[in-house]
Amino acid sequence: MKDNLTNKKYLGKLAFILHAHLPYVRKNEKNSLEEDWFFQAISECYIPLLKVIEESLESNPESTKLTISLSPTLLSLFQSPELQSKFPIWINTRLEFLRELPKRERDASEFLSKKLKDILNYWEKCSGNLTNRFKSLLEKNSLDIITCAATHGYLPILRENPETVIGQIKTALRHHQSIFDNRPLGIWLPECAYYENLDKILSDCGIRYAVLDGHGVLNSKPRPRYGVYAPICSKNGVAFFGRDSESTLPVWSSREGFPGDFAYREFHKDLGWELPLTKLREKGITSNRPLGLKYYKITDNSKSLGEKDFYREDLAQKKVEEHAETYLSKRSDQIKHLINSFNFNPILIAPFDAELFGHWWYEGPLFLKNIFAKSNKYSFKLSHLKDILSEKPELQLCEPSPSSWGQGGYHNYWLNDSNAWIVPEITKAGSVFVEINSQDFKNEQSKRILMQAARELLLSESSDWSFILRAGTTTELAKERIERHLSRFWKLINSVKDKSIDFAFLESIEKEDKIFPNINLEDWYRNFS
Repeated sequence: MKDNLTNKKYLGKLAFILHAHLPYVRKNEKNSLEEDWFFQAISECYIPLLKVIEESLESNPESTKLTISLSPTLLSLFQSPELQSKFPIWINTRLEFLRELPKRERDASEFLSKKLKDILNYWEKCSGNLTNRFKSLLEKNSLDIITCAATHGYLPILRENPETVIGQIKTALRHHQSIFDNRPLGIWLPECAYYENLDKILSDCGIRYAVLDGHGVLNSKPRPRYGVYAPICSKNGVAFFGRDSESTLPVWSSREGFPGDFAYREFHKDLGWELPLTKLREKGITSNRPLGLKYYKITDNSKSLGEKDFYREDLAQKKVEEHAETYLSKRSDQIKHLINSFNFNPILIAPFDAELFGHWWYEGPLFLKNIFAKSNKYSFKLSHLKDILSEKPELQLCEPSPSSWGQGGYHNYWLNDSNAWIVPEITKAGSVFVEINSQDFKNEQSKRILMQAARELLLSESSDWSFILRAGTTTELAKERIERHLSRFWKLINSVKDKSIDFAFLESIEKEDKIFPNINLEDWYRNFS
């Protein structure tokens, strides 16, 4: 595909990185809260993003460049036939709720009904196979699709058993390759969390680049001469890109950035909180919770949720166009200032949770569409991380600093009074698994049991549960998930030790936790290096 802008002089580059992830929320329960998370993310974020990228690629191929991390658990959910069959039902249930509204509200929510119908139409056209849509964009070099740790394990708290870190990474790489037919060179470290010498494991696994929060690069040794505006290279040959706060704050912050504009859709006012429980139960929903049905605007921060005005899609779209222009203009000014200060062509790294675009910030996908469409007017180029490194830039040799992009900048959010109890539990499980797995189990029965034990171990290590416990939201669900997977893990391990197995139990959890079919026990072999 010919780049029409080849002859244009660029002063720098801007790279958007989106991290798309959900925990493995398979549950044999109709209308479960966990499945709601997934279906809302599909309807509000993943399909809108795909539509925006595909449409932009048609009209602005040279500027439609994006790096996206698709976590292995999310990819597994995408590929679940059970979930694929449920999604149209989920959409139609929401359409029923909207049709049953009083006329005034029904008229106000017409934009939402239209969008849900468009989402369902897109789903049906691709037969629910979203991974193929992502794969097509990867093949066209519009997307650089990178991986993540297998179950989004928080790697710094797994470091006592390096084999568990290796198991997280190698399982992810193998799963990614089985879907996209290529081995990813980049990884999104869960929560951008880095610890000393993690780059050695990454390099040994074939990873060549990753993203850190700004201070993870800025506090490197030696200090990087170009700050976060150029990638650095570790002693083990892994390139690290640092988040630029100036490029990210306007997009993610509802207080200091665009998402808080009064014209935009109000996130917190959802029909699911307002309908009587009897109305919800008629459709099989057992509790008040968000339905993904929001048709009011922010209006004014001083107003209560009951005082909000109806959303106006036309006004919001105008505001998005303004904000996209403002954002691009500011980035252009920023790059010009950096050139004057450093005399080099800077790279602005802007990483975000993908769910910000559409779920948290309803107008987010349209914002990106405007970015793709309008960036040609400015003296910088949109790029993704793979293309930046393919140009073989000279990278300064630096040791990245331990860091994360969580609150406080380090590991406190995943290691505190609310969730610290998890660490000895998963550490003990990891140690025992590495030890027993390093023994010689040749029979197929033991291998089958240990493969399922590996899945349960990985699922118990998910950082999502620690995050939820710290946030204080659905804490009972998080606690139950950890305890469920660890209980299953220990029962499987004991059955190997005792040389006995409850096949009914094994088959039931293989059916429910059927993730990573090509899991490899060698990933957890004792590492003596």
